[in-house]
Amino acid sequence: MSAIIAQRAAIAAALTLTIGFAAPASAQDKDLTLAISMRSLSNPYHATFAEGGRKFAEAAGLPFEILVTEGNSEKGLADIRALISRTGGNVCINVDPNDSPDARTIVEEAEAAGAHVVTQWNKPEDLHPWDHNPAYVAHMSFSGIGTSKEITNVLIEAMGGEGGIVALGGILSNVPAIERKQGMEQAVAEAGGAVEILDFQPADWNETKAFEIMQAWLTRYGDDIKGVWAANDSMAVGALEALRQEGRAGEVPVVGIDGTDAAMSAIEAGEMAGTVAWDPMWTGGMGLSLCEAVATGKLDIAAEPEEHREFYGTGIVVTPGNIADFKNRDPSFDYNDYWAKSTGQIQY
Repeated sequence: MSAIIAQRAAIAAALTLTIGFAAPASAQDKDLTLAISMRSLSNPYHATFAEGGRKFAEAAGLPFEILVTEGNSEKGLADIRALISRTGGNVCINVDPNDSPDARTIVEEAEAAGAHVVTQWNKPEDLHPWDHNPAYVAHMSFSGIGTSKEITNVLIEAMGGEGGIVALGGILSNVPAIERKQGMEQAVAEAGGAVEILDFQPADWNETKAFEIMQAWLTRYGDDIKGVWAANDSMAVGALEALRQEGRAGEVPVVGIDGTDAAMSAIEAGEMAGTVAWDPMWTGGMGLSLCEAVATGKLDIAAEPEEHREFYGTGIVVTPGNIADFKNRDPSFDYNDYWAKSTGQIQY
């Protein structure tokens, strides 16, 4: 598990990451608090998401807090309620809800208190920002089905177009977990019987749980495993560590989703076939920038079209063939250009 320990040590360093951004407009209300709420800082995606929020708060000169649910919806909701109460509703919260139903409670309590919220990834399909103006500023996500299908095809190609795969899913009630599983299944179905899903198990986005499941699969299926699909990079890295212990890293292609540093390093080392980069630095920072603009009166969100209230960001499939170009891209963005990286309205 040395690689896992090393990765977790690197996560702390992610919170000191520095990337150049165009400066936002000055905040109009210096008492406004900005906050990020998400599952866990031990998850590399969420660590970078939190860093994006911290970077915006620092540039705006506003106080910033990080709330961590650790996978517990009750804790997540209680922490948000306490923050809203403590700030008298003078708060902007950029939240990745632990479960989709949590989003409704968060929005309703923010609205009642005069707070403002942006949600990420998880929400019920019938919950819309334009029904809760101006408290519910926006919902940001990424097209999970299409990109998952793309990365699954990368895996199938790396397998030589045939063979058995094992698949690690996220929390089954999470929207991204559902969509990514659908995309994977579509790609396998289109392989015309040449590819078989040997087993699918949820590992709840957790690296250690994925490691343990992969160990069991290696005992059960052995050489029949020709590829590993994971719904996020943390689980992909956990599976990869199990392969390393069996001397099969690089022999069995692995794909993940999130574009974490650990996944990028594994791709460069020839141990992973690909990942999908979501740009959590942008979602963390831009979610708060958009929320702060509404809270301080710089932006009349109710006047914006629906495609500016529920929108997809840009996902990039990264493979050994394009990783150099990806790493050399310009990561900066303008906090005031709210929808520059939007790829359209979310479809249900």
